[in-house]
Amino acid sequence: MLAATAIREARRAGLPLDSISPTGSLRRYAPDIGDVSLVVTASLPFHDEVLTGFTHLPSSIGTLARTTSNVTVATTRGTITVYVSAAEQAGAAMAWHTGSRAHTDQLIARAERFNLRFRDAHLQRATGADVTAFSESELYRHLDLPYIAPEMREGRDEIRAAEAGALPALVSDHDIRGDLHTHTTWSDGRDTLEMMVYAAKQLGYEYVAITDHSERAWSSRKLAADDVPRQRADVQSLRERVSGIEILHGIEVDIMKDGSLDFSDPILEGFDIVLASLHDHGGQDGASLTERYLRVMHHPLVNVITHPANRSPAYSSGYELDFERLFAAAAETGTAMEIDGAPGHLDLDGSLARRAVASGVTITIDSDCHRAEALARQMRFGVGTARRGWVEPRHVLNTRSIDEVRSFIARKRARR
Repeated sequence: MLAATAIREARRAGLPLDSISPTGSLRRYAPDIGDVSLVVTASLPFHDEVLTGFTHLPSSIGTLARTTSNVTVATTRGTITVYVSAAEQAGAAMAWHTGSRAHTDQLIARAERFNLRFRDAHLQRATGADVTAFSESELYRHLDLPYIAPEMREGRDEIRAAEAGALPALVSDHDIRGDLHTHTTWSDGRDTLEMMVYAAKQLGYEYVAITDHSERAWSSRKLAADDVPRQRADVQSLRERVSGIEILHGIEVDIMKDGSLDFSDPILEGFDIVLASLHDHGGQDGASLTERYLRVMHHPLVNVITHPANRSPAYSSGYELDFERLFAAAAETGTAMEIDGAPGHLDLDGSLARRAVASGVTITIDSDCHRAEALARQMRFGVGTARRGWVEPRHVLNTRSIDEVRSFIARKRARR
């Protein structure tokens, strides 16, 4: 929100800039944002005017630091750093300020092999003369590499994969055909079922699942078993009134301490899709929690395990689970595992998501949204987290048609 506010205010102010883009850990969709920064391109005579302009935006309350190429401003929403670059070095500036530091260090070392220097947001020849890099693709091309997506730039094995021509075709927002995890006023959502469905339709989704919390969840409001028929009737009524989107009647059912589910099988059988969640560790250790998950994965009515680690970025890394066993069981049983786009989860995180798809697990990328206005934003966070895990569209259930989603669910149910 801070970056979006600064971008919006800069454009309204008419600053003499050519482009403005988020960078740093925000652009890499890192779960813990260490900084909020922007790269601005502008003609050289306007650099000082642009930097001064950011100190005078409506949300600015003070200047914390300034050089000839950047300014750090305190705003009503937090601190933001703005870097200004000439267009012919924009690609170098974006890569430099996006990071990560480990990835950038590898690019610096690689540049030396080509008699180039990559430093201080500039790509130069050994003589010190600038090398044109209007785009990041040009920068990587000068280093004899294909473009590497920002979400992958962690300084691990992405450059080796690029050298080998083995970079994944990452999932994108455009691949998502539906959202399989949303909440309404039937439990702890802010907006009605109708509002959530219309918001999903506006996003161009082909389907949306309404998955309110079951009655013993830790949420502030829950869907009681006795209310399920009334909610189902509301879903059916909406199906008859709203065309162009399929509405799945689902549930996010809690996994109890003994590994059973909050709702009985006869109730669960009536839902189109069943999500199962561990919201409470109940004092159990990782081994016991793993067993709870394993039992549920073998349940033929459970289709998706949501936010598996129950992590909260910057606060908790989540449960210490045996993920190798969980991934093997998910692949064996045909149970999907979720990448949850809610800022309070972002779970599975990138490294776990990569391990999951390597084990043959089907992924869902969901918003876990509780209000209509955040549907797109939280799905974008989910997609960004998935891209950090090298996830491709072929790995993701909700990049598929509604018929394929229903078939995925039916195959597991047929095991009964």
